[in-house]
Amino acid sequence: MNQEDFQVKYIFVTGGVVSSLGKGVAAASIGHLLESRGLRISMQKLDPYINVDPGTMSPYQHGEVYVTDDGAETDLDLGHYERFTDVKLSKASNVTTGKIYQSVITKERKGEYLGQTVQVIPHITDEIKSCVKLMANEDIDVVIVEVGGTVGDMEGMPFMEAIRQFKKDVGRNNVIYIHLTLVPFIKVSGEVKTKPTQHSVNKLREIGIIPDILICRTERGLSEEIKEKISLFCDVEKNAVINAPDVSSVYEIPIVFKRQGVDNLIIDLLRLTDKVPLPQKEDLWADMVNRLKSPKHSLTIAVVGKYIKLPDAYKSIVEALNHGGIWHGAKIHIRWVDSEGLKSPIDAEKLLSDLGGILVPGGFGYRGIEGKLEAVRYARENKIPFLGICLGLQCVVIEFANNVLGLTGANSVEVDPETPHPVIHLMEEQQDITNMGGTMRLGSYPAIIRKWTTTIKAYGLELISERHRHRYEINPKYCAEFEKAGLIMAGTSPDGRLVEIVELKDHPWFVATQFHPEFKSKPTAPHPLFREFVFNSLKHQGRI
Repeated sequence: MNQEDFQVKYIFVTGGVVSSLGKGVAAASIGHLLESRGLRISMQKLDPYINVDPGTMSPYQHGEVYVTDDGAETDLDLGHYERFTDVKLSKASNVTTGKIYQSVITKERKGEYLGQTVQVIPHITDEIKSCVKLMANEDIDVVIVEVGGTVGDMEGMPFMEAIRQFKKDVGRNNVIYIHLTLVPFIKVSGEVKTKPTQHSVNKLREIGIIPDILICRTERGLSEEIKEKISLFCDVEKNAVINAPDVSSVYEIPIVFKRQGVDNLIIDLLRLTDKVPLPQKEDLWADMVNRLKSPKHSLTIAVVGKYIKLPDAYKSIVEALNHGGIWHGAKIHIRWVDSEGLKSPIDAEKLLSDLGGILVPGGFGYRGIEGKLEAVRYARENKIPFLGICLGLQCVVIEFANNVLGLTGANSVEVDPETPHPVIHLMEEQQDITNMGGTMRLGSYPAIIRKWTTTIKAYGLELISERHRHRYEINPKYCAEFEKAGLIMAGTSPDGRLVEIVELKDHPWFVATQFHPEFKSKPTAPHPLFREFVFNSLKHQGRI
């Protein structure tokens, strides 16, 4: 079936004035509202950076790398999309300048342009438009596309030009532009200032894009007078000037937008046929927000990592902890513990002794490993609820091998290639690591959970599917020794070759996974492991 056989609508979300205004949350909130009206959506992020994907970028540069079911390493905003909506994202959902140029150059080398001079317009812009159109099919009503960066950025110009052309290609009644801007409050004068928004919209209009809706980020509400001023100077209808004030949680944003009629506005602008609304979806979301804002308990959990100076490096973990807290009526406080500063049992006692639980997240490289091992030891010996993820599982294995089995020098070959006890190693098929992404286990893989384990009590299922992003595995040669000493191989790949989950036999709650459960957690449906981790952490502190 060709796209001409069905009519898909498109929403492009851009940003101006400054970065980090929350385009991803705004786009996800819009998706949530449209789904609540019974519309079927898909979502995409266009990123202007030249990297093919964020997989090799430092977390300090880009924050978390979010992984989709089909193994794409993507922008963290895709996590917002999946947490706020029911969309299932894929490799097509994140497009970068690097991917676009890589594709165009490959086509040019194959002679597909028939001797033409390959240029930004039309070849690069056509490639961008083709990627957007890939998101449309007969099962989709609306495609929501977020354009990364800020209007006026040099690297973003091909994307802006492509989305400008898009309206001409698919028809002006099938495309709207939503622009997110900042309306700052100047404390000295006690005034909000609309000039940055005016300049941002003017810049967008210079490109040839006229916004249909303005979402104005503010520290406080917009008066009717300010809305009228923005409407007049930016040539946008007053009811299309949407206030996005600072809120205590991003999960309130869909409710804020709903109150201002954003969903009605979009349906009218795109001349959409309203599908059967899903009021239960809105009720469930509202109930979740109410529980979030009225916690009965307070809980502090340590996250022991090496990228703690930028919490966005652990964005999905933070959100998954919050989801578990919402479920149990608890406000989660995270104590960020720098693994490089955790060097001794004295440090561990000082930083970890008064907590409900300890979480050791994933990561790459040897830096900070010693601190993570110390956190694992402390949680194991002091019976503190513990959740290890990816590298966190590998640290559990290394710590147990050294301190319980007495295998002195046991390590991962990633950390110590000459270790006498390679308890974490590379599978044979992974030995060539010249391609940094080529040897990774990425995306969803199935796992079988053993009966009568702590883990199966959380899931209630024997067969699960979870997302991975790692290269090294538990060495099966040591599994029998681990089991005999009390470290249970609670979950494995269906063929039994790879260990997916470990847990301690004589511990209130101590689970570690090779996969990343945080990527499948939602505010209305917390991941089972995070749900149970939070529950047992509350129990440890006598809160429930």
